[in-house]
Amino acid sequence: MSQTTYQCQCGATLRFRQDLTLERGGTSRSWACGDCGLPVPGVVAEKLSHQHPS
Repeated sequence: MSQTTYQCQCGATLRFRQDLTLERGGTSRSWACGDCGLPVPGVVAEKLSHQHPS
């Protein structure tokens, strides 16, 4: 399985759960860039949230 990465608008490359900030609100959860706080698309964020550095 290939590793997912996401390039945030602030220039940060997000690869792992540690690069994200979880924002809980109401009945859903959303993810944001850990550096700048910009939202990360849900599908990409869920994939990243299951990746751990080894």
